[in-house]
Amino acid sequence: MRIASLAVALGTWQLLTSLDVNLWLRFSQFPTVTDVAHAFTDRLSGPDYWTDLTDSLTRILTGFLLAAVLGVATGVLVARSRLAEDLLGPVLEVIRPVPAIALVPVAILLFPSNEQGIVFITCAAAFFPVLVSTRHAVRALTPVWEEAVLTMGGGRWRILASVVLPGALPGIFGGLSVGIGVSWICVISAEMISGQYGVGYRTWQDYTVVDYPGVFVGMVTIGVLGWLTSTAVEMLGRRLTHWLPRTSYAPGTRVPRTRAAAPTPVVAQPRTEEEVPHDQLV
Repeated sequence: MRIASLAVALGTWQLLTSLDVNLWLRFSQFPTVTDVAHAFTDRLSGPDYWTDLTDSLTRILTGFLLAAVLGVATGVLVARSRLAEDLLGPVLEVIRPVPAIALVPVAILLFPSNEQGIVFITCAAAFFPVLVSTRHAVRALTPVWEEAVLTMGGGRWRILASVVLPGALPGIFGGLSVGIGVSWICVISAEMISGQYGVGYRTWQDYTVVDYPGVFVGMVTIGVLGWLTSTAVEMLGRRLTHWLPRTSYAPGTRVPRTRAAAPTPVVAQPRTEEEVPHDQLV
């Protein structure tokens, strides 16, 4: 069904563009699926495509890993320490609404090279989703688990390793899944503005020279890379939280059929003293 849905979408695209449909949306300006396929084949045979792919993946993985480490650590610290929340909370809440792409001038002024600036923007984009998810997940933990560890003689580090991090893992991976998608949006935008290589830079170059099939090649590449990386994060999250009960739908799994409930046994109601013979009552 998933392959069929993708085939229907591509077939609709090919039909609308090949017939030059112009109702309200101007599909006559779009390249057809075959044009994009030919451009994609030409790009795969050249060295520039693989260089751009490697550069974008290096930037996204570096920035995302930094954001994951810093976001989880800061989220746990803010959620567990009142002092850290008072010191870091106001600053983080003021910076959080600022779009990461708006930090491009800041990155140009701060870092000596464009490469470091792009990694910084990617890290900033993924940092706040991970931070917020981790903070909420840690604060939502039931205190009974922590009290149990304290009762058995565990210290602060034992609580962190046995209660806080395992208990917050589902929320942490929710933030990581969101963060990797935001990172792709911002790294492509940063490459368009200040990059020299990368999928975003090549897509913008194709647009400036009016190579629309090349633009769609970049768009398809970005979509496939984003889907692969987010799927990898979700699979890792399911692997590390395998101890959780799978009560909701998960892709690739079947919902088990529930058996008919067993009939409820009829329990005899206790009799009153008037209904019980005197010898049995004694």
